[in-house]
Amino acid sequence: MSCASCASSVQTILESQPGVVHAAVNYANNLANIEYIPSQTNAQKLKSAVQGIGYDLMIDESEDAKDNMEELQRSNYKALQIKTFGAIILSTPIVIIGMFFMHIPYAEFIMWALATPVVFIFGRQFFIGAYKQAKHGSANMDTLVALSIGIAYAFSVFNTLDPGFWHARGLDANVYFEAASVVIAFILLGKLLEEKAKGNTSSAIKKLMGLQPKTVTIIHEDGNQTGIPITQVQVGNVLLVKPGDKIPVDGIVISGNSFVDESMISGEPIPAEKIVSAKVYGGTINQKGSFHFRAEKVGGDTLLAQIIKMVQEAQGSKAPVQKLVDKIAGIFVPVVIGIAVLSMIVWLIFGGPNGLTHGLLALVTVLVIACPCALGLATPTAIMVGIGKGAEKGILIKDAESLELATKINAVVLDKTGTITNGKPVVTDMIWTDDDTSGSDILRNIEKHSEHPLAEAIVNYLHEARNVDIQNFESITGFGARATVENKPYFIGNLNLMREHAIIIDPAIYSAAISWQNTAKTVIYFSNDKICLAVVALGDEVKKGSKEAVKKLQDEGIKVYMLTGDNENTAKAIAAEVGILNYKAGILPADKGEFVKELQTRGRVVAMVGDGINDSNALAQADVSIAMGKGSDIAMDVAKMTIISSDLNKISQAIKLSAFTVQTIRQNLVWAFIYNVISIPIAAGLLYPVNGFLLNPMIAGAAMALSSISVVSNSLRLKFRNIN
Repeated sequence: MSCASCASSVQTILESQPGVVHAAVNYANNLANIEYIPSQTNAQKLKSAVQGIGYDLMIDESEDAKDNMEELQRSNYKALQIKTFGAIILSTPIVIIGMFFMHIPYAEFIMWALATPVVFIFGRQFFIGAYKQAKHGSANMDTLVALSIGIAYAFSVFNTLDPGFWHARGLDANVYFEAASVVIAFILLGKLLEEKAKGNTSSAIKKLMGLQPKTVTIIHEDGNQTGIPITQVQVGNVLLVKPGDKIPVDGIVISGNSFVDESMISGEPIPAEKIVSAKVYGGTINQKGSFHFRAEKVGGDTLLAQIIKMVQEAQGSKAPVQKLVDKIAGIFVPVVIGIAVLSMIVWLIFGGPNGLTHGLLALVTVLVIACPCALGLATPTAIMVGIGKGAEKGILIKDAESLELATKINAVVLDKTGTITNGKPVVTDMIWTDDDTSGSDILRNIEKHSEHPLAEAIVNYLHEARNVDIQNFESITGFGARATVENKPYFIGNLNLMREHAIIIDPAIYSAAISWQNTAKTVIYFSNDKICLAVVALGDEVKKGSKEAVKKLQDEGIKVYMLTGDNENTAKAIAAEVGILNYKAGILPADKGEFVKELQTRGRVVAMVGDGINDSNALAQADVSIAMGKGSDIAMDVAKMTIISSDLNKISQAIKLSAFTVQTIRQNLVWAFIYNVISIPIAAGLLYPVNGFLLNPMIAGAAMALSSISVVSNSLRLKFRNIN
C-alpha cells in the first residue's frame, strides 16, 4: 500500500466480503486484522478479493513465512534506498541546470536524458500502482503522482521536441523535467523516512518481548530425551520440566511431583503442589522438583505467542480519531483529481493567451501537492512510536484506543495479591522461645532439605546460618517434616504436628502465632521433641514501589481503589501501608466487575489493574485494562495494556505516554489539514489574480514530501519525551 486511501480501499473491499464481521487495515504497518465467519468465507477468498483490486495479502502464519516476510521487507527497504539515492543523484544536476544554466547548448536534452531514468526506472512503481488502480476503477496516491509527473514529463518532452509550437503563439516553451524528477526524489525520500520510522518502532518492541527458552526437552516413547525447538512441540508430546524451568506449554503431569509458582493465574503467593493428573500452565515457574507432563496447548496458545499477537494487534489497531481520517482519505484522491481538472478548465477559460500553459501547470501542481500521505500518517505513526516508547519502558499496549483513552483516566482499581503485593511468600516475623536463636542453624538446614514452597522463604531469611549435618529427613504430608540432628529429633510444621507429638508451646509464642493468623499470615512452628523453639510467620509483602505509585496517581487527581478476596484485617493493613483510602475485602471475582461497572455509572473513566484469572471479568469491564506481566496469560489476553515488570509506577507512566501521544496526534492532524487546505488553492493558482504568484511543481513536490516528513519527525519526537 502506498497511502492512507490504499488502506481505505483494502478495508472497504474486505468489509464487503460475505462473512466478514470486522476488518481493520493499517497503512503504517501493512497489517490487516480480519474477523470472519469460517462457514461463509476463508482466508484464501479474502486474499483473492484483495488481489482483485491490485494489492496482495499474506496469510501464511508459519515461522518460515514470517522470516520470509521480514527478509522481503528488508530487501524492499534496500531497493527503496537505492531508488531514493539514485533519484536524488540524477535530480541534483537537473535542478542546477534548470535554475542556473538553462541557456547552455542542449540544456533541455541533457535534462531530458537525466530525467528519463528517474521517471521510468526510479519512479516506475507509481505508474504500476496507478495502472493497477485504474484497472479496477479506483485511485490512490500512486494515481496522483503518476498523473502529475507523467503530465509534467510529457509536456516537457513536447516542448523540447517542438518549441516552435509555443514560439509561434508568442509564448516560452518551458520544460519541467526538474519538477518531474524532484517530485519523485522527494516522495521516495519521504517513503524511506516512513519505513525507517516503522522499523524503529517495531524493533523496540521486539527487543522487549520476553522470550521463552528456545528449546524444550521431549521424552520419546523409548525413554530417550531430546532437545527440540519450542515451535516443534505438538499436542500429546511428553516434556520434561527441571527445577527452575519455566513451563513452556499447558499440559497435565503424568509422572513426578513438584511445587509450581502459579501466582500469575491464581493470585496466591504460595506455590501449588503438582502431582500426577494435575494441570500445569505455560508461563508458570517450576520450583525444586522435576516432572514429566503431556502437552495440551501449544503454538499460538503459549504466553509468548499471545504477547507477540498483542503487539501486532496494537500496531495494527486504530485510534478512534483514525477512523474519521480513513474516511477522509478514502474520498480525498477523487476530490483532488476533480479540483486539478477544474483548475485547468478555469485557466483555459479565463487564463488568456497563457491559459493552456498555466492550466497544465496548475493541474500538475495540485496533483503533486495534495498527496494524502501526511493525513494518512498523522495518527498511525504517533500510535506506533507511542507503542514503541511504551515497550521500551516495559509497557506493552494492546490497542490504539487504550493509548488514546488512558489520558482520561480518573479512577484506578488495583487488585491486591501480585499487583500491590509481591505475590511471593517471605518471612515477616520470627520469635524464639526465651530469645534463644541457637536453633536457627538447625532450622535452616532442615528447611534446605524440604521441597515445600514455604521452606525456601525460611532458608532465604536465615541466610547467615551455619551448615549442620541433617539425618533422617522425612516429609509428613499435611503436617510438615521431621529430621534428626546429633541423634536428637526436630519437627517443623503446623499446630497439628505440635499437638500430635505433645510439644509444649510457650503462651507468649502461641499468642503471637494467633495474632499473625488473624492477619492471614501462614504460621510455622519449629520444635525439638519436647518444647517449641520458635514460631515463624510468612506473608505477602507490599512491593517496593507500590506506595510511591499510589501517591503519584493520587497527586494527579486520580482516585485509587483496592479490591481483594482476603479478609478485612489483611486488606485494611495493606491499604493503610500504601495509602489507599478506598478498599473492599472478601469479594469474589464477579464482584470486581460489578464494582468497576458501578464506578462507570458514576461517570468515572476506570483503569483496572490485575494479574490473575480472577481479575479477568473486571479487566474486560474497565475502560482501560492493565495486566501485570508476571500474571496469567488470560489476564494479559483480556487486558489492553501489560506492565512487563509488574511495577505499579508504570501506570502513571502509561497515562503520561497517552497524553503525549494524543497531543502528537492532534499536532499531526492540524498540520496535515492546514497544509492541504492552504496548499491546494495556492497550487490551483488562487493567488495569481492577486499578486501574480504561481507555484512551481518542483516546489510543490518538495512541500508535499516535507509535509509527510514533518508528520513522521513530529511523531518520532515522542521517543525522546520523558514519561517518568
